[in-house]
Amino acid sequence: MERYWHVGARQPWRAAEVFPRAPGPFLRAARENQPGRELVIGQWGLVPWFAKTPKLTYSTNNARFEEITAKASFKSSWAHGKRCIIPAVSFDEPNWESGKNIWWRFRRADGAPWGLAGLWNAWTDKTTGEVIESYTMLTLNADHHPLMSRMHKPDPKLGPDKQDKRSVVPIELDDVDTWLGGSQEAAAALVMLAPAGVFDAGPVVP
Repeated sequence: MERYWHVGARQPWRAAEVFPRAPGPFLRAARENQPGRELVIGQWGLVPWFAKTPKLTYSTNNARFEEITAKASFKSSWAHGKRCIIPAVSFDEPNWESGKNIWWRFRRADGAPWGLAGLWNAWTDKTTGEVIESYTMLTLNADHHPLMSRMHKPDPKLGPDKQDKRSVVPIELDDVDTWLGGSQEAAAALVMLAPAGVFDAGPVVP
């Protein structure tokens, strides 16, 4: 993360795998009129401004980009430009083509890390003053993607083009600053599915 995204030395992340509702790293534009980027450790699962407690009873791990301007949990972060990059060496998705769940692992074919599009928020406990950083991962419909449409369990009641299979949204290295600090229109133009050739994917080997 230090070398690839130039977030500065002595970044605080020392763990490995990241799971929903657990701490994970994300990058955002530096705040308080400071140049550059900063790396933050926050909960994967965005805590919206209106939450009464950071322990939510609903999932905010992923945010459908198609609903981003209307969904209460995410529309404020999008409106205020609270966009982030979620770094990852790989991510896993379930494949049900065999009739049972086979986890697949997704890396980049070029060997670089993923920089996945996300939104962040800093929620303040009005009682204690504690600030809790959190983030969500953006997804796009992938029903017609040659690779990502194969992931997740299909709904037998729906046609193949109505499944709403989802995919993460990679942000290429040259576009990171536009995603983090550009206009809303410029950032929205970066939200697209990656070509199948970008992925190095296959079943997880035990």
